Amino acid sequence: MGLCFSRKSAVKKRPSKRLTNQSTAVGGGGTGNNRWSRFRTSKKDDSFAQDRALAAAILLQQQLQNGGRVLFDRSTSMRYSNCKSKKNQALPRSSSSRSRSLTDPLLQPHQLVNKELTIDDLETNHFVLVHGGGFGAWCWYKTIALLEEAGFKVTAVDLTGSGIHSFDTNSITSLSQYAKPLTDFLEKLADGETVILVGHDFGGACISFSMELYPSKVSKAIFVAATMLISGQSALDIFSDKTISNDLMRQSQVFIYASGNDKPPTAIDLDKSVLRDLLFNHSPAKDVALASVSMRPIPFSPVLEKLPLSNIKYGSIRRFYVETTEDNAIPIALQQSMINQNPPERVFHLKGADHSPFFSKPQALHKILVEISRIPST
Repeated sequence: MGLCFSRKSAVKKRPSKRLTNQSTAVGGGGTGNNRWSRFRTSKKDDSFAQDRALAAAILLQQQLQNGGRVLFDRSTSMRYSNCKSKKNQALPRSSSSRSRSLTDPLLQPHQLVNKELTIDDLETNHFVLVHGGGFGAWCWYKTIALLEEAGFKVTAVDLTGSGIHSFDTNSITSLSQYAKPLTDFLEKLADGETVILVGHDFGGACISFSMELYPSKVSKAIFVAATMLISGQSALDIFSDKTISNDLMRQSQVFIYASGNDKPPTAIDLDKSVLRDLLFNHSPAKDVALASVSMRPIPFSPVLEKLPLSNIKYGSIRRFYVETTEDNAIPIALQQSMINQNPPERVFHLKGADHSPFFSKPQALHKILVEISRIPST
């Protein structure tokens, strides 16, 4: 944009040959006419540069009025991409400002936090993000960026054998072992420090396990298209619900028998050919590509484990559920079944979201997370 305001780019020198030989229909000799033509062109270009300078001053004023933020409907490089463009010429949209779904509007951080309530006034401003089976901390990259931009502290963990954690998935034998990076993190929190746990998919079982161990360190728990168990229930119990058919999930499962074919499975992998339909049916292609090279097998033993949960510990923590309406992995009927069996304080709906709302509806998910963080203590 700076080049468009520079006098050098606005007034181009014409070749000397054209200045000496060119004649016009107005006035007398060629030299005088060329001189007049050049003077008139210079005046026109000077006026154009002044208009641009005035536009810059207006934008600067807008920036000051918006607390340092200029809200563009297109990128600045597109707005002033060509200083010679015609006035009122239609501008093409930049890829960064393509039309967005009404259910996932582009929101600025200052729109998401009540101006009367600062981050420091919240019960806790620290989110801990826990991925689902097969995923890793990498899946939260959009959520991390949005929350940090809004002023929150964010930690995304890699559970054992997930993401960049080097442990062999087939060697995981318990939920305690699988969730150890999360429980270790909670254990090391300073006395009196609390966090908001966010669990996705099988990460719901992991945050439930951690809530039972460290109830005083968790202020709120948010289940995002997640397994929300009742005491004595396993994730397998939920997915084995005969009243809810999920042929796509069964189709996608590839069992791994690292201990031998005569022993129980050690892990579950997902067939890459149906990965998009199962987990990312509304997600951008670039995020599907990221997932296809980053996902790892899901340890089988933790899925079988029945979880003991008490009212005095797990039950003392405020729970919220975020439904994903276009979910093919944990269908909405199954999500509602878990909600009915174990009612949370409040249920939020992400319309048009697939099983991976951090990819398909990142802005809408972000808005819900911030809204929950602002709910005062009772």
